Amino acid sequence: MKKPLFIATLMCILTFNVYANSELPDLAVFIDEMVSKHNFDRTELNEAFADVEVKKSILKAISRPAEKSKPWYDYRNIFITDKRISGGVKFWQQHAETLAEAEQKYGVPAEVIIAILGVETRYGGNVGGYRVVDALSTLAFRYPPRSPFFRSELEHFLLLTREEEMSRLSPVGSYAGAMGLGQFMPSSYREYAVDFDGDGKRDIWTNPVDAIGSIANYLKRHGWVSGESIVHLTSVDGNEGADLATKGLKPSLNRLDLQNAGVSLQNLPVGEDKLALISLTQKSGEEYWLARQNFYAITRYNHSRMYAMAVTQLAEEISKQYGQ
Repeated sequence: MKKPLFIATLMCILTFNVYANSELPDLAVFIDEMVSKHNFDRTELNEAFADVEVKKSILKAISRPAEKSKPWYDYRNIFITDKRISGGVKFWQQHAETLAEAEQKYGVPAEVIIAILGVETRYGGNVGGYRVVDALSTLAFRYPPRSPFFRSELEHFLLLTREEEMSRLSPVGSYAGAMGLGQFMPSSYREYAVDFDGDGKRDIWTNPVDAIGSIANYLKRHGWVSGESIVHLTSVDGNEGADLATKGLKPSLNRLDLQNAGVSLQNLPVGEDKLALISLTQKSGEEYWLARQNFYAITRYNHSRMYAMAVTQLAEEISKQYGQ
C-alpha cells in the first residue's frame, strides 16, 4: 500500500531535477550535458536556471535586426553621427597610449578599434540591459531557428563564469547575449579576450584597456592585414559585374575577372590580393564597393556588410576629426 506513495514522492523529486524551469524546453537535456561533459554540479545548475526568465522582448528583437530591416542609407544614419564621432575622438584622447600599444602589437589602427566600440556600445555607454543568462537561455530554448548556436553560447557562458569566477546571474549584455564594452559573445570572450593591462584578469566589462586589446586581438586572429586598406568605392558597368556582388563577403574575386566584368579598379591600390564586391542601397540606387581582407575581418565581428561599412566609415570620420 505504501508503494504508490513512494513512487509519487520519487516522481516529484525527479520532476524538480528535470524541469528546473518549465519555460525552457529541453533544459534537462542541456543540464545533463553540462554535468557529463564539464562536471558541473546538477543542483547548482537547477537552482540557477530556476531563476532564469524568458524574455519575449528578446524574441521580438532578434526577429528584426537593423541589418536586415533597414536599407543602408537609414542604417548608416544610426551610427555615423556627430555625437559618435566626437565620442570616438574623446575616447582616443583618453586612451591614446593603450591604442598605440594595441596597434603596434596587432597591426589594427586605433580608429578601427574605437569605431567598433562606438558602434557596439557607444564607447561603453550602453552595454545592454538583459541578463546574459536570460538572453542566451531564451534564444537557446525558445528560438528554434538559431537554437544550436545559442545553446553553444550558453555552454560557453557557463564555462566562462566558472573560469573567470563570475556570477552566473549578474552579468548583463545585449538581447543576443553579447557582453562588455566590445560586445563579445561568450565563445569569443573565451577565445579572444586578453589581459592587456597585465593585472591577471580578462575584464572587458569595465576595463577599456582589456577591451581595446581584445578587439585588436580578435581582428588580428581573423586575418587583419597590417597597413592594408579596407574598402574602395567603385562603379559597375552592366549586369555581369553587378552579379558578382552576390558572391559573398569573403574575398574570392581576382582583379582581371572583375575588370573584364565591367567593375572599375580605378580607386584600388595596386596589388594581387583577391577581393569581394559588395553593394549598399542608397536612395538613388545601388552603390558598389571593392572590399579587401580587412573588410572581411570586420565582418567576422558581425556578419553584415552594412555593419562593417558603418565601422569603416565611422573610423574614417573619427580619424579625420582626431587629426585636426
